[in-house]
Amino acid sequence: MNFVKAIVAAGLVAASTSAFAADITGAGATFPFPIYSKWADAYKKETGNGLNYQSIGSGAGIKQIQAKTVTFGATDAPLKAEQLEKDGLIQWPMVMGAIVPVVNLEGIKPGELVLSGEVLGDIYLGKIKKWDDAAIAKLNPKLKLPTDAITVVRRSDGSGTTFNFTDYLSKANAEWKTKVGTGTAVEWPVGVGAKGNEGVAGNISQTKNAIGYVEYAYAKQNKLTHTGLINKVGKTVQPTMESFQAAAANADWAKAPGYYVILTDQPGDASWPITAATFILMHKASTDKAAAQEAIKFFKWSFEKGGKMAEELDYIPMPEPVVKLIEKTWSSEIKS
Repeated sequence: MNFVKAIVAAGLVAASTSAFAADITGAGATFPFPIYSKWADAYKKETGNGLNYQSIGSGAGIKQIQAKTVTFGATDAPLKAEQLEKDGLIQWPMVMGAIVPVVNLEGIKPGELVLSGEVLGDIYLGKIKKWDDAAIAKLNPKLKLPTDAITVVRRSDGSGTTFNFTDYLSKANAEWKTKVGTGTAVEWPVGVGAKGNEGVAGNISQTKNAIGYVEYAYAKQNKLTHTGLINKVGKTVQPTMESFQAAAANADWAKAPGYYVILTDQPGDASWPITAATFILMHKASTDKAAAQEAIKFFKWSFEKGGKMAEELDYIPMPEPVVKLIEKTWSSEIKS
C-alpha cells in the first residue's frame, strides 16, 4: 500500500466527503494531494486538528470555493487578478512540484526514453501513432522501440496538471498551440480519459504501450517509468529535485499580481520544462471566520515545519522570502 492510499485508509485526508470530523475543509487539485496528506497527518498528531481535503481536480476545487462549500480551494491553474477580485478571493502558492511524462513500455527503464516537447505534442495531436516512429527513434537511437501503437492517456476532469501540461505543449509545439491550446480542460484530439493524477497513474500502470502525464510523486509512488525531456535550451534533463529547483529559481513572485506565475518551459541548462506551483484559494471575508483562521494556522505550520516533508516527496518548498510575502498577504487581505 503506497503512502497516499495509507493516508486515505486512515481517514486523515479523504478523497470524498466522509463522516471524519475535520476542523478544516478543502478541495481541489490532485497534484499536491501526496504532500497535503503528509502534512495533514503530521499536523493532526501535533495539534489534534484535522483536515478533510477532497482530491477532486483543480476545476472542481475552484467551483467549490466559489460556492463557499469549503474553507479553501486548491488549484494548479492560478486565477488571474481580475477573477480573484470578482470572486472576493485571495490566492497564494503553497508548494512547487513537477509534471512528468510516464510510459508503460516493456524493457524501457525510468529515464531511458527521451522526448522533446515537439514530439510529445505530436503524440497528443495523434500525428505520431507508433512507438517506433522516426521522430521518436531519432531522439532514442540506442533504444529498441516497439512497433506497437501508442495508447494516449490524458485527464478527463478539469485539471491544473492539464493546464500546466498543455501550457508546456503550447510553448513547445506550434501546431498544438494553434489547434488545441492551454486550459484545465481542452478538446483532446486523441486519448483515453482518466480522473485525477490517481486515475492516470492507475491507467498507465495497467496499459501496455501507454503514455500519460502525472505529478512526479505519483510516478514515484506507483513505480511508473518516467521519460527524460529536452528542455528549452536543448539539453536533455531528468526529473530531479535539482532540475525542478533550477526551473523554480526563475519565478518572480513579488511582481506577479495574485502570485500568478507559470513555471513551464523555463530557460537554463538544468531546468525541468514542466515545473509548476500549486495554489490555495480563500475568501477574503469568510462566512466561517473560525474555520478560516484554523486553515491559516495549518498553512503557516506547513510553511514552517513542512519543508523537509515536501522535499521527501520531491516537491519544492516555497522560499522563505516568498513565505514572508504570503504572510503579509494574509494579514492585509483576510478579514478576521
